[in-house]
Amino acid sequence: MKTQLLLAGVAALLSVSACKRNEPVAAGEASATTREVNASFAKTLKLDDRQDFDDAARGLIARPQGKITAADGSVLMDFDAWSYIQGPAPATVNPSLWRHAQLNGQIGLFKVAEGIHQLRGFDIANMTLIDGRSGWIVVDPLTAKESAAAAIAFARKHLGDKPVSAVIFTHSHIDHFGGVLGVLTAEDAAARAVPVIAPEGFLEEATSENVLVGAAMGRRSSYQFGRTLPRSATGLVDAGLGRAVVYGTFGILTPTQTVSQATQELEVDGLKLVFHNVPNSEAPAELTFSIPELKAYCGAEILAQTMHNLLPIRGAKVRDTLLWSNYLDQALDHVAKAEVSFTSHNWPVWGNDRIAEFVTKHRDVYRYTHDQTVRLMNAGYTAPEIAEQVKLPESLASYFGARGYYGDLRHNVKAVYQHYLGIYDGNPAHLDPLPPEDVSRRYVEAMGGAAKVVATAQSAYAGGEYRWAAELLNHVMFAEPGANGAAALLADTYEQMGYMAESSTWRNSYLTAASELRNGVPEAGGLDRTKLLDVLAQTPVERFLDAMAGNLDGPAAADLNLKINLVFSDSGQSYVLWLENAVLHHRAAPPDSAANATLELTKNLFLKMMVGSAGAKDMLMGDELSVKGSRLDLVRFFSLIDKPDGRFAIVSR
Repeated sequence: MKTQLLLAGVAALLSVSACKRNEPVAAGEASATTREVNASFAKTLKLDDRQDFDDAARGLIARPQGKITAADGSVLMDFDAWSYIQGPAPATVNPSLWRHAQLNGQIGLFKVAEGIHQLRGFDIANMTLIDGRSGWIVVDPLTAKESAAAAIAFARKHLGDKPVSAVIFTHSHIDHFGGVLGVLTAEDAAARAVPVIAPEGFLEEATSENVLVGAAMGRRSSYQFGRTLPRSATGLVDAGLGRAVVYGTFGILTPTQTVSQATQELEVDGLKLVFHNVPNSEAPAELTFSIPELKAYCGAEILAQTMHNLLPIRGAKVRDTLLWSNYLDQALDHVAKAEVSFTSHNWPVWGNDRIAEFVTKHRDVYRYTHDQTVRLMNAGYTAPEIAEQVKLPESLASYFGARGYYGDLRHNVKAVYQHYLGIYDGNPAHLDPLPPEDVSRRYVEAMGGAAKVVATAQSAYAGGEYRWAAELLNHVMFAEPGANGAAALLADTYEQMGYMAESSTWRNSYLTAASELRNGVPEAGGLDRTKLLDVLAQTPVERFLDAMAGNLDGPAAADLNLKINLVFSDSGQSYVLWLENAVLHHRAAPPDSAANATLELTKNLFLKMMVGSAGAKDMLMGDELSVKGSRLDLVRFFSLIDKPDGRFAIVSR
């Protein structure tokens, strides 16, 4: 079997090497290899199949125009900026991804079925409006307050001024709850006792994800979603699940009803909904639901018109592929009488037979990925080897609705491997490897120096061997980042790899890397956490204290034994924080008389301190804070906490 894998790799290498040798091209142009690969790729799929286009356009009522802007006038979504996505695929975009982008380009207000409407293209997710007895049941109110407000206003313009009678959060990712304050204020929700329904564990998962590793995840998400890329055929064309994420102002509402049973019926504004709890699948807390009266099924995000990520590029807890597949098997019973299936992203599916096929294909894509990875793991293969070998059978690979526009089969194989065996492959040489900068320096030296490595990479690039060129140049960037021509050539290499990628997340990552190699890390490299204040206000204090501990400069704290009382004047909560063995501990407890200092403040000011929006004036001259004990020790304590800005380098050092 090892021999078969080697032969397959040689055949693939020969097929690439057989491409026309690349002449130098300007940035933004497709090389001869890229043109040839994309042209050949187009012949492997029935790209002229019109069924998806009919579905994506079905029920259109109106399309939005213009822009969604923030309070400061900055543009969050420009509907007209995507007008270039029409006609045949340009050489700089994988033709299958171009087709998918055209489908996601069917945006606006749509009638899904009698009593169900969707708003698509206002954000990466869909907002669904279900007619209740007294108003709209809003499902998944988008990422940002601004995009959600624009979407609901657009719906009211065309459907009438209905109130929001209930809100359903299908799962704990921010693109499905972050815009809720754009459709319903907290005050209005409380005054009218509006039901807010979510799966068990929603609030904990929704808030904690953005605290502990928020800086790293936010930085990496800019690669996954192509946040800083221009909207063009050489930049961002799609995000797989939708056009793009709206990075506006985020909020949340505390659920009033929780779905905790495997199947749970609730009457919501006069309509019977049958909820299905599907935790630890696409999200740690997630639900789907059926509407028997309307013969409709909402698959939330365990279904989409694309293969999903089992381990997102931005980072997250690896997902349980087998459990996900089993939930989809159960979903076949849930859709037994459904005539329409809609999801939190992309476009719906109509007709019971087609819905059953849709669910079945997704179930089997995940199950095949799982089972074949496990089979090859047990045969002794490592994650990279398995990723090269596993290919979907034609019955699954030819189904557009489960192709890798968001997730990618190779990456998902590695996620399954990690889920069971972790990142270590069993080879003792990898137990204690050298760090990237050290190993790259030694490799470059052993290969004859940076100039020789760059020359070898140039030859690989010219021959269309982009993966090998990237491997070589990556070592140079970590060993001698200033080496003549290395950054430019690696940027060119990543650009061509992006132009060939069918997965939007891979394309966005390659093109973002190319941009940063040419222009440096942008100011918007990380997520502006000040826009998360409404979400963070619902986060338990303990999560922030865990985050503080995670950002403690351990070496600097090694010889210190400080104890601080933290008291919240508005809630009466108090915590004792102390350093011991270079570890920051915390405990909910009354103030300790032996503490070095007591800091009393409001939770609002504490949150501002955590996201870096509180200045010295706020902390020293405001009436929201008081200090007892040693101010010097208090300052010393907080100086030990790193404050990551989320702008770290990724593709060089």
